[in-house]
Amino acid sequence: MSDFFIPAFLWFYISMGMGKEKLSFKEPKTTLWWFFLLATCIKFLLFPSYLSTDFEVHRNWLALTHSLPLSQWYFDDTSPWTLDYPPFFAYFEHFLSIFARFVDPKIVHLQEGLNYSSNTLVYFQRFTVIFSDLSLLYGVYRLTRKLDSRKQKLIWSLVIWSPMLLIVDHVHFQYNGFLIGILLISLSYLEEGRDLLGGFVFAVLLCFKHLFAVAAPVYFVYLLRHYCWGGIVKGFSRLLIMGGLVAAVFASAFGPFFHLGQVYMIFR
Repeated sequence: MSDFFIPAFLWFYISMGMGKEKLSFKEPKTTLWWFFLLATCIKFLLFPSYLSTDFEVHRNWLALTHSLPLSQWYFDDTSPWTLDYPPFFAYFEHFLSIFARFVDPKIVHLQEGLNYSSNTLVYFQRFTVIFSDLSLLYGVYRLTRKLDSRKQKLIWSLVIWSPMLLIVDHVHFQYNGFLIGILLISLSYLEEGRDLLGGFVFAVLLCFKHLFAVAAPVYFVYLLRHYCWGGIVKGFSRLLIMGGLVAAVFASAFGPFFHLGQVYMIFR
């Protein structure tokens, strides 16, 4: 539930009209960067924290997406920690594995890397979480850039300095900040009235982590009422546009696996 508390609060905050004052401000980016840099310093101090099993889970995902062809990603059982996230997250792990190979080749070795836990691995993985938090930084910036300074700083403190994200991502080890950042970007587009882009980004998020599907009914009702409503012809055409865009996102994520006849392995 920690994945959704922060975005839910911000959505309630804005939708109730508390953040509708669209004031220009001189120094938001600089101040926000200071918020982020202070949080980053704390995150670096947490590098020696305990090793959770999620380190080995994600290390194995780095190894299998780097060492194996696409057709074997969801079939490989070299480790008990098989790949069980949607395709966009698998592509994300593959992207990170490119750099992991140069940091320490053993990280991405499918056999020799099993239960590997060197300092090099730990520091690399923790750094990737910090780097991916740039998504959270951009998301909270987009969502608050038209608020007054006091409200901005309140939301920045709740999001950038969130104890929940600090513990779950930077002590335990996960990528929730990265994913919540994508959700905040989606919400910021909805707040601006750019519903098509908001729906598109949310569809992308679903292809990163399926647990965000719990918010899909809320998105469906909101977009149906706010974007598609307005007469039979106009509403139906907009529904087709939104549906086509979402279908295109899912096709780009699942299409290669559908072509290989392996979609059932993703949903197993």
